[in-house]
Amino acid sequence: MKSKPVVMEHFSTVHSSFIVDFTFKNNITILMGDSGTGKTAAFSFIQECMAINSKILCLNYLDYQKNIQEIIRDAEGKLIVIDNADILLDDYTRKYISLDDKNQYLIIGRNPRNLFATRENLYELKSEKIGEQTKFTIKEYL
Repeated sequence: MKSKPVVMEHFSTVHSSFIVDFTFKNNITILMGDSGTGKTAAFSFIQECMAINSKILCLNYLDYQKNIQEIIRDAEGKLIVIDNADILLDDYTRKYISLDDKNQYLIIGRNPRNLFATRENLYELKSEKIGEQTKFTIKEYL
């Protein structure tokens, strides 16, 4: 499913020796990849920005006991970033996300099931050393 981003087309932040520089082409971006590639590190850098950018809402394994469906349903105009999505999202919530037109999603996980995703929604993290810094970007999966 391809639809334009409704909240932001670009996100960038610098954290000590890391740069996160993501360009979004779709309203739902699914970030996939092997363990240890930096996905959770990138999530934590985005999560730090949540304190100063009201358009960002981050959820991860620490939110497991919360009502994720309700949090997402009550959000509007947010880039909702979900780490460990395979654990946090049940099928109902995945279907809700796929039809949500008031928020944008960056979903970090390995299972795109029930998100009505196509290849155009699947991305992987690319890291590149630039001097003393590591720059994270996203690129199309495979």
